[in-house]
Amino acid sequence: MRHLLLGIVTLTLSGCFGERDRIYTVDELMADKSLLAKIKSECRDNPGALRQTPNCQNAEAADWKLWLQLTPGG
Repeated sequence: MRHLLLGIVTLTLSGCFGERDRIYTVDELMADKSLLAKIKSECRDNPGALRQTPNCQNAEAADWKLWLQLTPGG
């Protein structure tokens, strides 16, 4: 019975952590420009709370790398 209860709690909690909590790599964000734009927008809308999160930092790095690729000699 205890194992059943533990299993139910585990399954219930696993639904709480989905795509929203996923940390995207710089390469993933560079490959998906719409996702990059979405994350950058969220970070800009709430910089005090989100600026230091991994997704905002990775989005900033991905944006910078994409910008460097577009500049001459980059």
